Amino acid sequence: MSRFLRKSVFHLQPSKPTCFGPSLRQAHRKAQKQPPKPPPPPTPPKPPKKAEKLTAPHGETWEDQYSWMSKLDDKVAMRHMDVYMEQEEKYTEAVLSETHNLQSKLQSEIASRLPYDLSSPPFRWGPWLYYRRVEEGKQFPVLCRRLASLNEEFISNKSPFSGFDFTSGKRIEQKLIDYNLEAERFGGYAFEELCEVSPDHRYIAYTMYDKDNDFFKLSVRDLITGSLCDKPQADWVSNVAWAKNVQSLFYVVTDHYKRPCKLYCSMLGSNDDDVLLLEEPKENVYVSIRHTKDFHFVTVYIFSTTGSKVFLIDSANPLSGMTLVWDGEPFVHCVVEHHGGYLYLFTDAAREGQPVDSHYLLRSPVDIAPDHRVWETVFVDDPDMVIVDVDFSDTHLVLILREGQTLRLGAVPLPLPNQKEAVRLVEHNPRFLPLPKHICEILPGPNYDFNSSTVRFTVSSPLMPDAVVDYDLLSGKWNIIQQQNLLHERTRILYGKASTSYDDKSPRSIYFDPENDKPTNDENIWNDLSEFYACEQHNVCSHDGVMIPLTVVYAPRNKTGNQNPALLHGHGAYGELLDKRWRSELKSLLDRGWLIAYADVRGGGGRGKKWHRDGRRSMKLNSIQDFLCCGKFMVEENIVHENKLAAWGYSAGGLLVASAINACPELFRAAVLKVPFLDPTTTLMRPILPLTPVDYEEFGYPFDIEDFEAMQKYSPYNNIRNDLVYPSVLITSCFSTRFGVWEAAKWAARVRERTIYDPARPILLNLTTEIVEENRYLKSKELALETAFLLKMMES
Repeated sequence: MSRFLRKSVFHLQPSKPTCFGPSLRQAHRKAQKQPPKPPPPPTPPKPPKKAEKLTAPHGETWEDQYSWMSKLDDKVAMRHMDVYMEQEEKYTEAVLSETHNLQSKLQSEIASRLPYDLSSPPFRWGPWLYYRRVEEGKQFPVLCRRLASLNEEFISNKSPFSGFDFTSGKRIEQKLIDYNLEAERFGGYAFEELCEVSPDHRYIAYTMYDKDNDFFKLSVRDLITGSLCDKPQADWVSNVAWAKNVQSLFYVVTDHYKRPCKLYCSMLGSNDDDVLLLEEPKENVYVSIRHTKDFHFVTVYIFSTTGSKVFLIDSANPLSGMTLVWDGEPFVHCVVEHHGGYLYLFTDAAREGQPVDSHYLLRSPVDIAPDHRVWETVFVDDPDMVIVDVDFSDTHLVLILREGQTLRLGAVPLPLPNQKEAVRLVEHNPRFLPLPKHICEILPGPNYDFNSSTVRFTVSSPLMPDAVVDYDLLSGKWNIIQQQNLLHERTRILYGKASTSYDDKSPRSIYFDPENDKPTNDENIWNDLSEFYACEQHNVCSHDGVMIPLTVVYAPRNKTGNQNPALLHGHGAYGELLDKRWRSELKSLLDRGWLIAYADVRGGGGRGKKWHRDGRRSMKLNSIQDFLCCGKFMVEENIVHENKLAAWGYSAGGLLVASAINACPELFRAAVLKVPFLDPTTTLMRPILPLTPVDYEEFGYPFDIEDFEAMQKYSPYNNIRNDLVYPSVLITSCFSTRFGVWEAAKWAARVRERTIYDPARPILLNLTTEIVEENRYLKSKELALETAFLLKMMES
């Protein structure tokens, strides 16, 4: 070999040409083969077009070439839809094929942070501890209970395992509902909507989703025998409530458009037919029920486009009729409770014809004639301390309050003084639970026990996994009973009884001195992640001068000036709070240098009813402008790189993000739309799946010309820009959602048709199943796909 090389080098000298030269050059060229040309980018599918002219009752007309996608009763159209969905699936797979390894890695990361089971901490009601747990190898949980008097040392649903005491050789746990067996009743699918135990703990009423028939079926189980009762067994059930005498169960049935319209009373143990107490045949009337926490009354709520009414049924005499206790404006929020001979009404109804911006509390003696009833205001309105929610126990009134942008949890003793005039809340000397910074939501837990001095709440923060807290109203002591410990990438079980010692493996109670609200130690009692992640609050000036709250979460160690990518979340609908809770799947982005931002745009909750009103119906454009101003603020203030801003929206939030893309496509590099609402004009005029009055109140009534014209201005499907480059978009949807996959498919097809095609910025459609939330594997897989999409599109 070496001699050949020396000879080759000698003969390749320029002064001595040789015939060997050309052949060696050819060999060299062959050795330096050109890399193969990359395959052409995948081509997006093109669905068939079939122009259809649509006409509104007021004469407005428009044309839709893809309306055939929503014709579920047209077999030919659905065969075309099946073919088209298969093409979309293959296109998405082809575009993201380079991310398969990344998706696997992300799926492992995300799955490791998801709770390993669906077990819940036990809550005490009367003599029993109720809880759910998951048995090894089973897909669905089991609802169980055990006597609290025999289980004072009950710390975890895993100790003793399955409720068996190996010392005594006795089983101390009772299984109430095994949802794995329920899945066998309902075709392998177990989804429960309602579950109510009777006040004597003898029966349990629950509704399970019948997937084949698309309704919820009511069943009542005898907890002594374990068998199902012969009656009631009703279909299309939306509400249930027990009477105090236990033998009576009230339930509400919907029509086939899922409008709750009939109220029944069933007498357990009787052979008589269930009694129809109320029927509302009008299309715009909706019925719901609940029992007061002391079970003295069942409250019946009737909402319509003309007004709202609340009736009482005496729980001790369920067939004695209904008594009207309140009559108000259409579709207001109201809840009636009973305590110490008084009815308490928590509502946001207008006062003296003037709309209000927040909820307030009223009360009235229960024993008073309907035509003489007067509701008295309990607390003086205080703009600096707004009541968000209330809960009652026998001894205390518990309040969730908002001071500016800060949420607080307080309690005042009951009964309240018999004062004619309303007083300020502070005059009742409320005791407040000390909370960490950046709390974004406080949700009441299953506080069924009216006589208990302990209430349960879930506290959420962008920098802290949700903490389930038990708060003793008498002593002021509280303890965290469940919270995920992400610092160790596993779930710490924190259930039940107090523990004087603490380490990473043992449960604990955190006691506070109610006099000074100081913890007894300096530990990170809330298990927050502020050592690793930071949270910033900004106020962004919108187009009309209104200041919009913007929250930004990031990992300081990964922040590099203005070079970081960011994901901006928005919702802005129904007056609902924007979900800013810590979400473990976003940790994969945070740890890769991403910023996670939340824009609290108008139309959402958190700043009163006016905030909601100013972002709905004809004012919906405010929501979109608010979102755009938050995105532009992040770029202009060097919070995010100008070409690395992505957006994320769910359901009505998908409408917000898609509309923002239409208005300013160059602002965003990528977007994720989850089961988005993209064609409000058609969907609200010709609903394929049942909608509620809330949907029309939120987005407008398209049969009204003014609402229709306002809808046309913000509708994502009707305002796609021509001849511009759009950002990359991943749309996930399924057939069973209210805003079905046809909306996503129509929008994707029209965007590709009208905008400038850029293979580096694809429009992708991902069809999911409706059981993703119930399946750990599917959930982590879908989240990994979304995350991989964002990472790839930001790097391309």
